[in-house]
Amino acid sequence: MSRTPPIAEATSRREVDILDIFQIIWQGKHVVLMLGALFGFSAFMYASLVSSEYRVISVLRPAALNELDALNRSGVYTLSPNEALKKVGSALESYGVRLEFFKANQVLFSHLQRPGVTLEQSFESFNKSSLKVIAPVSDKADSLSALVRLELRYPEDLDGVLILNSFVDYAIKVEREQIEADLKVIIDNRLAELKGKIDAARSEYDMGMQARIATLIENDDVKRSILKDELVALRKQLKVGRMDRIAQLSEAIGIAQSLGIQKPTTPAGLAESHRAGDSSVIYTEINNQHIPLYFMGVETLEAERSALLKRKTDDFTDGRIAQIAREMFMLESNREVEVLNQRQNEEVFLSGVQPFRADIVRLGNLSNLDISNIQLVTIDRKALEPLSPIKPRRMLLLILGGLLGVGLGALVVLLRSAAVARRVNFQSLESSAA
Repeated sequence: MSRTPPIAEATSRREVDILDIFQIIWQGKHVVLMLGALFGFSAFMYASLVSSEYRVISVLRPAALNELDALNRSGVYTLSPNEALKKVGSALESYGVRLEFFKANQVLFSHLQRPGVTLEQSFESFNKSSLKVIAPVSDKADSLSALVRLELRYPEDLDGVLILNSFVDYAIKVEREQIEADLKVIIDNRLAELKGKIDAARSEYDMGMQARIATLIENDDVKRSILKDELVALRKQLKVGRMDRIAQLSEAIGIAQSLGIQKPTTPAGLAESHRAGDSSVIYTEINNQHIPLYFMGVETLEAERSALLKRKTDDFTDGRIAQIAREMFMLESNREVEVLNQRQNEEVFLSGVQPFRADIVRLGNLSNLDISNIQLVTIDRKALEPLSPIKPRRMLLLILGGLLGVGLGALVVLLRSAAVARRVNFQSLESSAA
């Protein structure tokens, strides 16, 4: 009589004992070990045939504050260490910067290029799956996590260490050149603004100079015209006075002739001449009345009238005419206008431009600022050659393959034992029915 396997008994009772399962598996250990070894070997062969993938990491931190001191002290461009790190981080994430680096270093990526695939397509595949910024810059200025971590995954036929370190240097260089270009534009704009202010001051000075000269010339013209008018009026006045004097002389001559006064005399003298025979009488004349002109006598009056008629000019009779002549002579040339027109260096006379000129000199010195020596970030960790690949993990695959084979082998043994138990149970039922 055949012995019923334990699994058959368990099936008949609808119960499965764990110890019985382990016993069944142990009985089929050869199958389990064989499948475990087969799957483990297959996993090992797969790991050996699959191309290895490596990973390198570079970490950037904010630069020391003194590294950016020369740039910040320029007074035209301010950049904090965290802002500089953020700029470099943005450059590392920039698609354009990555593409330019890829184009400029095609020798490093020669293994990625395939026939029929454009350069941009090769870069797109590499950019999406291989290069990542895994820790962006923190927005908090005092955060200890203010850093940029760059990760590169690459196959074994690429020099990932050189690629990552070169790319970090390239991004820093690009950002440094951008800062240099921005600084140059700012300086040029400031210089243009300052020169515009100086030009405005120079234009204001020129207009003020022209207005000053025009005012001086106009004032001289006005004074000259007034003096000319005064001279004409004064000469007319003198002429009228001379004609009036001639008329007075003519009238006095007529009176003197009628009185028979030939020589200058006085009223007392005239009276004495009429009483010349009466010597016992003495006349004394005391008065303050103006003696009429005809007492000068005909001879004197005619001599004066003749002189007045022969006179060509009356200018010498009034001192004011000489003063007018002097003043008009002084007005012939304005010394202030001559000095203003003869100025050689008008720049020294511009007012309020000294600060602008000082700023121009200072900004001119900033053009000698060497941006290439400015450290924008600190490379806290450079990419180093990895000790082992991240893909495939051969030991892990070998263990997983072996475990999978063992599990599959145990399942096969259990299924086979269950099939045998079912067949034996079916045969027992048929025997009982017969």
